[in-house]
Amino acid sequence: MADLIRDLEHKVRDLEQTARKTGQNLEAALAPLREEVAKLRHDESEREAGLAAPEAPAGGERWERVGLARAPGRPTALDYVELLTEDFTQLHGDRLYGDDPALLGGPAVWQGTPVMLLLQQKGRDTKTKIKRRFGMSNPEGYRKAQRLMDLADKFRLPVVALIDTPGAYPGIEAEERGQGWAIAESIQRMSRLRVPAVCAVIGEGGSGGALAIGVGNRVLIMENAWYSVISPEACASIIWKDASKAPLAAEALRLTAPDLLELGIVEEVIPEPEGGAHLDKQAAAEALGEAVSRHLRELSGLSAEELLAGRAERFRSTGVFEER
Repeated sequence: MADLIRDLEHKVRDLEQTARKTGQNLEAALAPLREEVAKLRHDESEREAGLAAPEAPAGGERWERVGLARAPGRPTALDYVELLTEDFTQLHGDRLYGDDPALLGGPAVWQGTPVMLLLQQKGRDTKTKIKRRFGMSNPEGYRKAQRLMDLADKFRLPVVALIDTPGAYPGIEAEERGQGWAIAESIQRMSRLRVPAVCAVIGEGGSGGALAIGVGNRVLIMENAWYSVISPEACASIIWKDASKAPLAAEALRLTAPDLLELGIVEEVIPEPEGGAHLDKQAAAEALGEAVSRHLRELSGLSAEELLAGRAERFRSTGVFEER
């Protein structure tokens, strides 16, 4: 407990220092960290006084996989681009408000195939993670994605989307600029692509922030990634009013790669090196590259009408329900 509190307090200090130096508004990231530190300190005091309730179970395999999806050094989208593509040309701006450093994209050659890339980029260290808001996009990011989808259709470039975000950015400025509307428009635009679209969840796939670029003909997921309507911490905060019960929420959400394959949410689980992708980036990249390239080849012979119909059928048939 003490180590966790120290780690969180260190993160808070780093973010506060960065906010002072840059003038950037980081309250959306700071507020939950401060709240969690205060709660942990309160729980620690009660535990020392013998008043605390028993701790929630540490969680099973699902929570361990969530940890691996967030592991320091896990390959980012740009890491995979550097290892798997050539001639990547990043295109900037949404032609309305500005450029979003959390969502990148542009044309590239993916193992010999010209494609249009959509990338959610978390950053590789504290400085770049703050710059990219930990992969959480503002509305201009999703509007940039729509602009790139228009170009993909115009130039007949298959779309490859690498998903890695805990969710869309929750700051007030994002809401003021139409966050929900931008996500909805991105989902709608991607559903109408007349070119093949292959999406791969490489780390975290949180809520509409991930789905905004996740409407593919094929959706793949790395072995230790997760994909869910809500993060375990947020779910635990809503259900139990206690973010520390995130391991229980992870079990209930069934958000891991094997779960999603069983439920038909994804077409394929991409294997990772033993211990996680962060231990061998090259091997992880080779597995991702092979899987995406294979699905691109399988889709390449389909007409625009077949791609549209297949994508629509894929998402309409997702999920199971029972009429009573």
